Amino acid sequence: MSFPLLTATAALPAIGAVATAAVPAARRTAAKWTALVFSLATLVLAGVALARFEPGGDRYQLTESHAWIKDFGVRYELGVDGIGVALMALTALLIPFVILAGWHDADPLETSSSRWRPTQGFFALILMVEAMVILSFEATDVFLFYILFEAMLIPMYFLIGGFGDRAHSGSDENAAAQRSYAAVKFLLYNLAGGLIMLAAVIGLYVVAGTFSLSEIAAARADGSLSMATGTERWLFLGFFFAFAVKAPLWPLHTWLPNAMGEATSPVAVLITAVVDKVGTFAMLRFCLQLFPEASKWATPVIVVLALVSIVYGALLAVGQRDIKRLIAYASISHFGFIILGIFAMTSQGQSGATLYMVNHGISTAALMLVAGFLITRRGSRLIADYGGVQKVAPILAGTFLIGGLATLSLPGLAPFVSEFLVLVGAFSAYPAAGIVATTGIVLAALYVLVLYQRTMTGPVKEEVRGMADLKVRELTVVVPLIGLLLFLGVYPKPLTEIVNPAVQHTMSDVQKKDPQPEVEAAK
Repeated sequence: MSFPLLTATAALPAIGAVATAAVPAARRTAAKWTALVFSLATLVLAGVALARFEPGGDRYQLTESHAWIKDFGVRYELGVDGIGVALMALTALLIPFVILAGWHDADPLETSSSRWRPTQGFFALILMVEAMVILSFEATDVFLFYILFEAMLIPMYFLIGGFGDRAHSGSDENAAAQRSYAAVKFLLYNLAGGLIMLAAVIGLYVVAGTFSLSEIAAARADGSLSMATGTERWLFLGFFFAFAVKAPLWPLHTWLPNAMGEATSPVAVLITAVVDKVGTFAMLRFCLQLFPEASKWATPVIVVLALVSIVYGALLAVGQRDIKRLIAYASISHFGFIILGIFAMTSQGQSGATLYMVNHGISTAALMLVAGFLITRRGSRLIADYGGVQKVAPILAGTFLIGGLATLSLPGLAPFVSEFLVLVGAFSAYPAAGIVATTGIVLAALYVLVLYQRTMTGPVKEEVRGMADLKVRELTVVVPLIGLLLFLGVYPKPLTEIVNPAVQHTMSDVQKKDPQPEVEAAK
């Protein structure tokens, strides 16, 4: 029996979570190092899985399959395609940076011994989220995926509600109330989506007689499984609704600004750069593969919703006064691009959407974590409380600018490649949608540059005059992320070679081909 690499990659952070939680309460530093070591070990295993993955090989590789709940046909089945292995590697890559950035976020507050912040619990919850997200990218059994899809809400609820941002303009009681509201809203929205998905999962089993993605695909290919048009559409809507909440897609997005605004900056990165990617990933793996005809039927409406997300998120980002909420609304706009690329049903669009998931994770992590370092120094999330930071902390300002430029998809940085491919795919299939989507690029330049101007340039405000520049630990977090943005912006080939074969499989599932350009015959 070969080594279960995928199981080990997901199990290691889960074991790390238990080990971190078991560290004695007084040994906070030991708990931090335990979490960091396990996250780095997980990164190594994810790197091994990435190295062993053969882009030109079978669709699902490194597979594992074991009987689990025999009476209900549930199996423990794992496998990764190019999209899954790329997102698994992204998750494993970001978690060590999240842990380093949040090194002091769960330390006890010196001013109030009654508000003890359990360091062990904070880092254990992060590792538990990592384990569930990685396993969700690997699961090829629909029921197993559903369990993970719902279970990851529990540690995220406690990370948002129990370890909120200390930089709150109101009283301690008001801050606690806002955190509680954000955590409950996050949980209720996602639970509602999950309950609807559960009904669709049960319906799928009634129709197909199995939860195995490979068995369902094989049955559809040989004609032994056919779904009535109405049944397939209802099942598609049940799955898509849950994924659209997680993504988040307008108008199901309203939980995200609250959650990201009230969470610590590392947890905000965990939300938008890691957990939310499960929603867009699942649209590719489950919606398009299980319900190809329904996916094509729903495409016009979904494209419109994606365009609304792009423009709406960007417009609201322009008007924000809170740094973290601005980044949250920018992410809503970016997720609109990802969903537009998926449902453009072109190879360029879907390749761009997958690259966007990876590159958005890196760029948002860079920008949000630097913003978190900035907010920690000043103790405020309000843009108006800053000014002239580049004169007293030039490295902080410089890294903040690079993160912002990546967010607006500047050529030469990784997100540009993704956004370009999405727009090419959208233009070739829906020219009008491509034109509308480009307005998001203009608005992104506006909110990023205005944010930088108001916080980093101009006269130095008295409150930021003594602000320290980035320290070694903070540079260790930011510099590798910026390096990746530059590398993938100049040379995206290593990523596209992994992703493109999986995209071709998805295009085959929905029986779509790229539109051919019209060329006039020579006279």
